Amino acid sequence: MQDKLLRYTLRVDRVLFQKFRYIAESEGRSANKEIEQYLKRCVTEYENANGSIEVGQDN
Repeated sequence: MQDKLLRYTLRVDRVLFQKFRYIAESEGRSANKEIEQYLKRCVTEYENANGSIEVGQDN
């Protein structure tokens, strides 16, 4: 069975990420969970403006 969670390496400026971690901690989240929240918000906004995105099992 394929793992539901995707592991993805993100390359980002060190200072920017330190600031991002500060924001995540102020929200009571890990940096990973904060990124997940941003992604969910972005996808929701896109779908609200453009319609639902259909993805297959292979994506």
